[in-house]
Amino acid sequence: MFVSKGDIVSVEYTIQLEDGCVIETTVGETPLIYTHGQEEILQGLEAALDGMELGTAKLVSVAPVDAYGEIHPEGFFEVSRDRVPEEAQRIGMKLETTAPDGRVVFPYVADIRPEVIVLDLNHPLAGKTLVFDVRVVDIRRGERQLMTEAVSGEKAAR
Repeated sequence: MFVSKGDIVSVEYTIQLEDGCVIETTVGETPLIYTHGQEEILQGLEAALDGMELGTAKLVSVAPVDAYGEIHPEGFFEVSRDRVPEEAQRIGMKLETTAPDGRVVFPYVADIRPEVIVLDLNHPLAGKTLVFDVRVVDIRRGERQLMTEAVSGEKAAR
């Protein structure tokens, strides 16, 4: 059985940066379950999984454009230091705030300067190539595929 559009696929994976730093793993835990072709996972990973056979594993390098995107300079902005609680004034700290348009956003502290804090709205993995060690642990035909296969079978039987 091979991964194809509409399949409900379970994968176990480990994500690393190019320097080998492990970001996340599902090995020994509950695998990731997604519907193939529905853009529920990173574009680059989904493309690499297309056509993989049940039980197989491979290393997949996903460029930023197919992962969390490039770093956008307009995602950085400065706020007065007195607007950020002192305990949150640490590089990498995730904050919650309201944008001018009323949306709730979650910037990260990117830099601390004498008068201002530089916040970053880019995803923390933006601009990074991700290396997935991925294994297909289960493939189930989606409802739509089962209906298509049944119709095809009926036509072949005629």
